[in-house]
Amino acid sequence: MHTPVISIIGAGNMGSSLIGGLIKDGHPSDKLWAADPSGEKLTQLKTKFDINTTSDNAQAIQAADTIIFAVKPQAFAHVALPLKKVIAERKPLVISIAAGIREASIQQWLNGKTPIVRAMPNTPALIGCGATALYANPYVTESQRNLAESILRAVGVVVWLNDEKLMDTVTALSGSGPAYFFLMMEALQEAAEDLGLPTETARLLTLQTALGAARMAIESGTSLAELRRKVTSPGGTTEKAISVLEENNIRRLFKQALQAAKLRSEELATLLGKE
Repeated sequence: MHTPVISIIGAGNMGSSLIGGLIKDGHPSDKLWAADPSGEKLTQLKTKFDINTTSDNAQAIQAADTIIFAVKPQAFAHVALPLKKVIAERKPLVISIAAGIREASIQQWLNGKTPIVRAMPNTPALIGCGATALYANPYVTESQRNLAESILRAVGVVVWLNDEKLMDTVTALSGSGPAYFFLMMEALQEAAEDLGLPTETARLLTLQTALGAARMAIESGTSLAELRRKVTSPGGTTEKAISVLEENNIRRLFKQALQAAKLRSEELATLLGKE
């Protein structure tokens, strides 16, 4: 079976995390390329994973079956345009993890009927616990879909979307979502400290409670609403706390927050597409 050559343009946090995840999954190091202008980053990757490295993007993609653009959104066009001839000739799978860059913009910059998968991972991918949504254009074959999924599964869970417009909702939910949970944990810790707990005690109990709740939700197979009901005894302390949150419209606040993030994602996509 042919082992695909995967080239990653951009050796920042996400690009490096993908390389680490692929190596951990058993992808041969000699079938991985990383390109980046930073010699220091390339040296670190070469030392740690013994992969192929170069500062020349064109060299990195010469034999690539898959090219992953792990660059800043505002730099995408600048990086992609010099590569369009090679990509148009070879028709490799192109995976973009640049937030907000529409498939149509990428297609325009690459100037061909290129198979493109847009990926929206989130920052927990850096520790192998990411949540990634994928969208494939019509030129992506079934085997390429499977390849894209296997690459992103190396850093967490993967879901597929049939409508690219939903990527803005994903951005608002899982893309920005870690910050929402950090804010909640921050607020809980501060409240516990105000009620007398030492800082480290409040921090540890907050973090472990969040971790435990997430693991229960993942592993139990029970709906979130049912899990909440099981913890909320009638007339008890949890019920009293939940009633305060509900009375202050916590659900409406989260809906408004996601709507605001989705709108901003749409605005940024329009701006980036004009770069």
